[in-house]
Amino acid sequence: MFNRNRIREPLGDRILLLIIYTLLTALMLTVLYPLVYIVSSSLSSPRAVVSGRVWLLPVEPSFKAYASIFKSSQLMLGYYNSIVYTVIGTLINVAFTVLLAFPLSQKGFGARHVVMVLMIITMFFDGGLIPTYLLVKELHMLDTRWALWLPGALSVFQVIIARTFFQTSIPLELQEAAKMDGCRDTRYLVSIVLPLSKPILAVMTLMYAVGHWNAYFDALIYLRSEALFPLQYVLRNVLILNAADPEMLANTATRLRDQGFEQVLKYALIVVACVPVLVMYPFVQKHFVKGVMIGSLKG
Repeated sequence: MFNRNRIREPLGDRILLLIIYTLLTALMLTVLYPLVYIVSSSLSSPRAVVSGRVWLLPVEPSFKAYASIFKSSQLMLGYYNSIVYTVIGTLINVAFTVLLAFPLSQKGFGARHVVMVLMIITMFFDGGLIPTYLLVKELHMLDTRWALWLPGALSVFQVIIARTFFQTSIPLELQEAAKMDGCRDTRYLVSIVLPLSKPILAVMTLMYAVGHWNAYFDALIYLRSEALFPLQYVLRNVLILNAADPEMLANTATRLRDQGFEQVLKYALIVVACVPVLVMYPFVQKHFVKGVMIGSLKG
């Protein structure tokens, strides 16, 4: 039923909202269009892409680029390596971050302020690329998976966010009650703190996972064996250096190559590389927003 007594918004507020919605819509279209264009180009024929006929929807739809990608042993190996680096690396990152952030959130830890100062210093000054490389070399981690996991085992920024979350969101009375029942710190962390910290754990997992998935520079510095190259390193070779895997072009006709099949292949590679992150985000989005707000604004 229409409510005649409803307070109408002032004309100035409605104009302001209209301007805001218009700007947000324009921003959304600006961000969304390149994604739609890449997907449409990857599904279009090489002739349509080269001639510039692809604008919004696929033209002369074709899945030949995707078929060629999944026949490439080099790309599939890179995909496997990236999954391994992302899963294990994220587990290491989250475990180290929690194990450091939790003691720093405890008032009974007398040296926590000194440790925080030392950690914050590393955010402004580090050893540099060459000393880090020499350290990795001395530890015999060159050309191993550990070179992509251990040097960046945790982020000081994430430690600060997690520590703030533990301090502001976990009641101190809960810990006191647990200690009265004979609960040790380890049991308290595993059984009480972590189940109550799903928002911040989701934030850290997504941040660390995206970082591992998109990383290629460490592989460029530390790895030499093609069997260890992650997906992003393979994509760099294809997209920047134009070093496409011959297996991806082996089953295509010369006519298709001449008319821009490699260009379509690049678009398809971009789509394939983005899919895992796009699939993962909806599952952590609810906790992600809450964790970012609590961990960054309180304390």
